[in-house]
Amino acid sequence: MAQDSPQQSTAAEGGSGAKTQKFKAEVSQVLSLVINSLYSNKEIFLRELISNAADALDKRRFESIEKPKLSPEGYAAKIRLIPDAEAKTLTVWDNGIGMGRTALAKDLGTVARSGTKEFAQKLAQAQKQGEVNLIGQFGVGFYSGYLVADRIDVVSRAAGSNDAHLWSSDGKESFSVEASERDEAGTSVVLHLADDQLDFLEEYKLRELVRRYSDFIDYPIELRVKREEDGETAYEYEAINRASALWTRPKSEISDEQYEEFYKHLTHDWEPALGRTHFAVEGTQMFSGLLFVPKNPPFDLLSPESKHGVRLYVRRVFIMDDCEELLPRWLRFVRGVVDSDDLPLNVSRELLQDSVVVRTIRKQVIRRVLDLLGEIAEQRPDDYQTFWQTFGSVLKEGLHFDPSHKDKIGKLLRYHSSRAEGLRSLSQYIEAMPEGQESIYYAQGPSLKMLETSPHLEQLRKRGYEVLFMVDGVDQWAIEGLGEFEGKSLVNAMEAGLDLGREPEVEGEAGEDDGEKKEDKDKDASRFASLLEACQKILDEHVSEVRISARLTDSPVCLVLPKGGLPAHLERLIRSYQQDLPVQKRILELNPDHPLVERLRALQESEPEGESLRTDVEMLYDQALLTEGSPLPDPARFAARVAKLMESRG
Repeated sequence: MAQDSPQQSTAAEGGSGAKTQKFKAEVSQVLSLVINSLYSNKEIFLRELISNAADALDKRRFESIEKPKLSPEGYAAKIRLIPDAEAKTLTVWDNGIGMGRTALAKDLGTVARSGTKEFAQKLAQAQKQGEVNLIGQFGVGFYSGYLVADRIDVVSRAAGSNDAHLWSSDGKESFSVEASERDEAGTSVVLHLADDQLDFLEEYKLRELVRRYSDFIDYPIELRVKREEDGETAYEYEAINRASALWTRPKSEISDEQYEEFYKHLTHDWEPALGRTHFAVEGTQMFSGLLFVPKNPPFDLLSPESKHGVRLYVRRVFIMDDCEELLPRWLRFVRGVVDSDDLPLNVSRELLQDSVVVRTIRKQVIRRVLDLLGEIAEQRPDDYQTFWQTFGSVLKEGLHFDPSHKDKIGKLLRYHSSRAEGLRSLSQYIEAMPEGQESIYYAQGPSLKMLETSPHLEQLRKRGYEVLFMVDGVDQWAIEGLGEFEGKSLVNAMEAGLDLGREPEVEGEAGEDDGEKKEDKDKDASRFASLLEACQKILDEHVSEVRISARLTDSPVCLVLPKGGLPAHLERLIRSYQQDLPVQKRILELNPDHPLVERLRALQESEPEGESLRTDVEMLYDQALLTEGSPLPDPARFAARVAKLMESRG
């Protein structure tokens, strides 16, 4: 089949039969409005022209249902890009529905004929409502060609007609329409590129733009490439897009290998994804998507500037990368595409933020991803453990930033614990709770090893209560967002005021009730009142209160958080960024049943102002700091005291 070249497609402007018409509005104003309102970079023009070509092919395909002659035997729909370095032209060619003389004058003048004021009103309305698709009216998309071209010639022949016509304009004052020739039905848009835009003739550039913006247009996009054969120059056409929007096809028609190939093409990941969800939503709004959960994290996963991984398409035409409006930051590890039938091609980020369509899509995307993670967790726990170790910290951000999804996110949480090996879910924790336990207990610290030996957990261990270990910085805010799970409150075992309730009864013995427990605590407080006062005086610079502990069984002392306070390791981390963060004084708890504390009480009674009391109290405070992983205020002094203590034994 004969193909158009730029020379074949274009007749000289002003030739026989040319009819020049004035634009009815200042096109320069319209172009300025189009450029400033719709286009953030010039390369978008190719996306728009390819989209128009695809629309023309869609129309021919549709009309061929009732008029089979429009698609004769041997017809193959395609789009072609024809660069010509010598003529400085780039032609976007299609064999779609085509246009006659009247349609050329009318359709390509849509923007100008509307008038600048009217067009501005339409544009404002479209942006406000998110419903009017001005790009789809061909005029605006076509005029994006003037971002790179000094003049545009359009040669078109309507399907079912033998007549072709040339529309030509520099986009300033007027356009002309005249008779021309074209071998077959369709349209050729010939861009006479400005001298500073000639890089759009480069083969690598065109390949990259098609791959980025139009890779999954349903029709083949063929690039005319020059080849040297036996010393002679020859031209051939090479398909440079995949011509298959995978996400629009039924899942039953797609193999695992095809999904994997698409994922690798989309992400350049060298390993298959951990899971995928492929969906299509039909109703008042229509959209489809294909989303993946990777195995490997991107290098910038935890960076504030990290990119989102979802691409937005509108009717299979690429709109933008990293569409954060479709995906919250706490799901930024997800990769894939979302394709809407309802959004306009000229959609901006501002329009996305205010769009009802986008809000609906966003809810669906979040639900589909959380459901996918739930399926992986239930059906492939080993894979989910891989996911959690890689992306768990990011997912937990959702509890703080988007607590409306806390029920689903809560089921996906995994933690190490004081009882079980490996990771535990909150549901598993509740199933294993002994009778009488009312809350889920957790502890926060800089490392698992530190938490496993923490004195804060002694009474909990004695009662057989499991404690979840949280070592991520985000856990502090995630747990605040979660609050409770399946009716069980989450209690920080390292906070002041820990209430363990009635102690479980041992067979043959009566359990100590709350009244007896409170009475014993009051007795201890009374017996140790003078010591507590003395300790408070000695450590007043470091702690807010010294009190008797109900959580310690083996250790003499520990530091606990005031209600709502930050764990020490987090406070240090935040202070490293925020130098003026106020110092948080914690509470020192003493074990009244420990020999060292009893010795301190006796020492305080015999030498209330003695240096030995001060030294021992400060040593116990240093011990409390060490057991929680905090740095000592004076390590050298502590070392000297330990050395002196060891010498005294000799």
